Amino acid sequence: MANKFIRITHRPSGTKLAEGPVGWGITPFEGNFYIRQKFLLTSGFKPNFIPGLCIYKFLYVWMDLKLDSSSKVRSLGWMYWLPNPLFPFIWFRVGLPRVHPELEIEEFDSLPNE
Repeated sequence: MANKFIRITHRPSGTKLAEGPVGWGITPFEGNFYIRQKFLLTSGFKPNFIPGLCIYKFLYVWMDLKLDSSSKVRSLGWMYWLPNPLFPFIWFRVGLPRVHPELEIEEFDSLPNE
């Protein structure tokens, strides 16, 4: 079985946010992607400390994306800071929605060379 890879780009700015293998690196779950720090291509995700609560995944905070142009996209992602121990693939990872007007999701059978 071939590995699948995903690249996530912020469409308006062209900033690549994440790229890596589907699975433990970038985990699709409930229509979202949970991205391991190793596969984030930006350090622009900053917590805005607005809390959220999921009844079975527990406590998270929203993350803003700060772009190089000194603008920011508010609450583009989230991170579980008190995660449910039954879901290790969401622990301390940036979560991004699969469907968002500012995100471009590309899926590949092999990582393209650039």
